[in-house]
Amino acid sequence: MDFFDFHHHKKNLTHGIYNLDIEKTPPDFYYSAGIHPQDIQSENIDNQFIWLQSVITENCFAIGECGLDGLVSVDMKIQEDVFLRQIQLANEVKKPLIIHCVRKFYEVISYRKKSEQAMIIHGFNKKQSVADDLLKNNFYLSFGKAVLYHLSLQDTLKTVPLDKLFLETDNDNFDIKELYQKVSEIKKISIEQLQQQIVENLDTIKNG
Repeated sequence: MDFFDFHHHKKNLTHGIYNLDIEKTPPDFYYSAGIHPQDIQSENIDNQFIWLQSVITENCFAIGECGLDGLVSVDMKIQEDVFLRQIQLANEVKKPLIIHCVRKFYEVISYRKKSEQAMIIHGFNKKQSVADDLLKNNFYLSFGKAVLYHLSLQDTLKTVPLDKLFLETDNDNFDIKELYQKVSEIKKISIEQLQQQIVENLDTIKNG
């Protein structure tokens, strides 16, 4: 069984969800498409949504990355409006949302009730209390390379239910098999069980 990479940026990797850059043409395997907070063009938002709607095909697994980022220069009110529109779009097309969040976790949590679809925080590397609050609000957490060396994150991972978990490489250049090996050790299950659980989680979020 291959190692599913929940969120990656590699055009040559077909077993996972490729993050499609804005205004680009989709590949012929699973991808996600969204308007990332840093890509929002205030004067061009409607056209960005026209592009987004045009690439929502059968292979579009999820809407995203979308979310809120406290470090980018785009006005927070505009970020919130664009995020909400993407939540509403995901509800219409029945696709899960891959969430980018920087320093705005409690704001993102406040939008959870507006979504009828699964919401997955990608690249989660925050402290236990943030993980607890996200899980309490029915978010999924996708973990990346930081798990390989970040001891407190490993402790947090121990508390994350297997049915709320995904693994990803994001922009990092490493073999995701390493991540599966590390997580299977932390969770005290076999790699095969972990792979099977990720597949089941994918089915759950895909089918609402």
